[in-house]
Amino acid sequence: MSFQNPVFIPGPTNIPERLRKACDMSTIDHRSPLFGQILSPAREGVRKVLKSDNAEVFIFPSTGTGGWETALTNTLSDGQKVLAARHGMFSQRWIDMCQRLGLDVQVVETPWGEGVPVDRYEEILSADTNHEIKAVLATHNETATGVTSDIAAVRRALDAAGHPAMLLVDGVSSIASMDFRFDAWGVDVAVTGSQKGFMLPAGLAILGFSPKALEASRSAGLRRVFFDVQSMHESYAKNAYPYTPAFGLLNGLNEACRMMLDEGLENVFSRHNRIAEGVRAAANAWGLDLCARSPELYSDTVTAICTPRGFNSTDIVTHAADAYGVAFGVGLGEVAGRVFRINHLGSMTDVMALCGIATAEMCMVDLGLDISLGSGVAAAQEYYRMHRNSSGA
Repeated sequence: MSFQNPVFIPGPTNIPERLRKACDMSTIDHRSPLFGQILSPAREGVRKVLKSDNAEVFIFPSTGTGGWETALTNTLSDGQKVLAARHGMFSQRWIDMCQRLGLDVQVVETPWGEGVPVDRYEEILSADTNHEIKAVLATHNETATGVTSDIAAVRRALDAAGHPAMLLVDGVSSIASMDFRFDAWGVDVAVTGSQKGFMLPAGLAILGFSPKALEASRSAGLRRVFFDVQSMHESYAKNAYPYTPAFGLLNGLNEACRMMLDEGLENVFSRHNRIAEGVRAAANAWGLDLCARSPELYSDTVTAICTPRGFNSTDIVTHAADAYGVAFGVGLGEVAGRVFRINHLGSMTDVMALCGIATAEMCMVDLGLDISLGSGVAAAQEYYRMHRNSSGA
């Protein structure tokens, strides 16, 4: 691999120099007032990115997986019932965590390439007249398949059923890159991590809790120590942590939020959509299908591209690394060997995306696929020319 080339994996993502410098700071006393000058703006910045006025933001030294565990252990008790759909590797992993924590998971099996089955959710919730289901899980952006689900529709399903279950959302590969409306969608817990849309190294689990979820944390029976939001909540009142914080990453998070808010959140989302459309135009020019089964499901942060039957898509990823020093994402789980993934998440521009498209194209030609060299690049170039941002971002 070459450190000079951008990565095209769906996390960790490329780190802007401005954020690398923000993370690279001298040791400070995390019990001093100086730490509060980092912590408070970082939490407020995340709240703005979530488009929330009332979310309680928690930031743990961890990753998105630690965020999942925080969401579950602070809102639920042993044996309680949750509703979840299995439609990709990351929704599957969240289900596995629920089961290992002793929760009773009602799993809705859904084809990979499709989103959260909202209609089926509404049927199940309407039938649950005793309100045994305590939480509904939804993966906003399934990173393995390049599928984005409609979280607002999940909230409408809960409301239509008159069901009080909490809505827990995995926004690991969507938050800070795609529109996410914590308050408007009635989300109770949102989970993300530092290494995706926030453009930082891995190391922070970032969560938003609604007042309802925070209240649930006072009586939730699942055991937690490190990931206890009540301990964190009490420490935040003193601009402190219950243990040693990752203050360099928190300083980077504060700066990342500034960068996005300076660009304007709607501009951030528009940039991701534009870059994604260029990648999708390239795939279409190559004559290759996407794993996502319909346009309304297309992700603006990662595109999973299907290769012809009988061809091992992992060969593209391996060849790209060996021959060109570029990283793409392999297929995972049920789509292993059938798709390769191009990330367009976080610190990414049209020009950077063209580098990835060109490299993928060279790899496919090298490996004997019936691809015309330059076809995908030209399709993406045309899209970017016609939809360019005057700022050049």
